[in-house]
Amino acid sequence: MKQEHIVHFKIINKTGTRLLRGLIYLEEHQEPTLQDFEKCLQDCGHEVRIVNKEQFIFRAFKPGEEYLIDVLEDYEDPHTRDRNAESLAKTFMKDNNPL
Repeated sequence: MKQEHIVHFKIINKTGTRLLRGLIYLEEHQEPTLQDFEKCLQDCGHEVRIVNKEQFIFRAFKPGEEYLIDVLEDYEDPHTRDRNAESLAKTFMKDNNPL
């Protein structure tokens, strides 16, 4: 059964950097390959060529522009809540509700 895998990547060009996402479908317990990332970037509209296989860095081309794409495999969204940490923190909080 195929599962969704969100790919986070950073586009680096003359005007700055942008964080974007793509989506690939993988079999259960399968890790994404370099080809999976390349296909994802192509599906997102980027004409890419691999520059660094170990760090998943691609060079992309548009008419009159060349830029880099860095696939962020260990990306953690800073807006994602850590429910375990929140639960642990609540155990240390003084209960303000009177009995």
